[in-house]
Amino acid sequence: MKNARKMTIRKATASYEAWLGEQIPLLKEGLERKHHLMRSGMFPFLRATYYRWVQLWVQAPQAVRTAKEVLAVGDLHVENFGTWRDAEGRLVWGVNDFDEAFRLPYTNDLVRLATSARLAVAEGHLTVNGEVEGAILAGYREGLEAGGRPFVLAEHWKALRRMALEQLGHPDKFWDKLGDLPTVAADQIPRSAVKALGELLAEGGVNLRYAVREAGLGSLGRQRFVVIADWCGGKVAREAKALARSASLWATEGEGGAKALYREILDKAVRAQDPFVTVKRRWIARRLAPDCARIELAELEKEKEAERLLHAMGWETANVHLGSATAAALLLDLVSRPDGWLHKAVEEMLTEVREDWEAWKKEAAPAKN
Repeated sequence: MKNARKMTIRKATASYEAWLGEQIPLLKEGLERKHHLMRSGMFPFLRATYYRWVQLWVQAPQAVRTAKEVLAVGDLHVENFGTWRDAEGRLVWGVNDFDEAFRLPYTNDLVRLATSARLAVAEGHLTVNGEVEGAILAGYREGLEAGGRPFVLAEHWKALRRMALEQLGHPDKFWDKLGDLPTVAADQIPRSAVKALGELLAEGGVNLRYAVREAGLGSLGRQRFVVIADWCGGKVAREAKALARSASLWATEGEGGAKALYREILDKAVRAQDPFVTVKRRWIARRLAPDCARIELAELEKEKEAERLLHAMGWETANVHLGSATAAALLLDLVSRPDGWLHKAVEEMLTEVREDWEAWKKEAAPAKN
């Protein structure tokens, strides 16, 4: 593995982006925007630097690093969850980004999720009265004990359904935002992206408009294309995002495989699938709509809501891991761990991330006259 102690965050970023640029075209303006946002706080810094997390993971306690491997999310954090409609039109909630899927210790997802939650609390994005690690672990364990269960909000998970529905009440704002995206001609988009978008559109759509879009933090700099069309009295939209292999391959110098695992982790996880998510060659294509959205953390009004959400995130993490490991095996490992193991691992990773963030701010600061 590339040695994080011998590589500054600046050098690690340059090395990773060079490696990524060998796989897919990168957008200079998007990368510059990401670099700027990385200075704004530790929470956005963590979200934008999964490649560095994989390097720093060697600093986690050995017992945590050597836990049972699963097909993991990798880049799991509190803003990597959202809603979608399944094949029956039911509203579903769960992990909605698997760009960095890789075979990792199951503890990686739990530690990264809890680390992101701690940072979200520290920076005022989330209000939690209790310990975030406890809420996440409780949800994870209950999910394993139940053998997994998709978050179909139409029938169960009343609190989560209420949180989701409260944020779906203004579809006009969603379409206004898409309407403001800069238009691009179809012949300026890779043909493979146009094909991926077209295959998800219903027949009869008219007034097609292609646009470019920026979203997320870790994926800033990657190509994203959107098609918006009029269909049966309203608008529909689809997005194609460039897909690359996980940063885990960069950090481990190719160990553990050579392909993107996005489709595999989707197929194996315990979930009600989004029928509009497809992997077409080097593109992830999906439906964009007001009901395909994340629950905004800052809009949770009560501390109890935030704790319930963290509990659900832990359970959904179990849903994903159960696609590649048995509940019995994961529970056996989990119960063998000492009290406070997750809190201790999070504290150690927070120290590493903070040191990197301070170095990034110092190295990236504008020169003084």
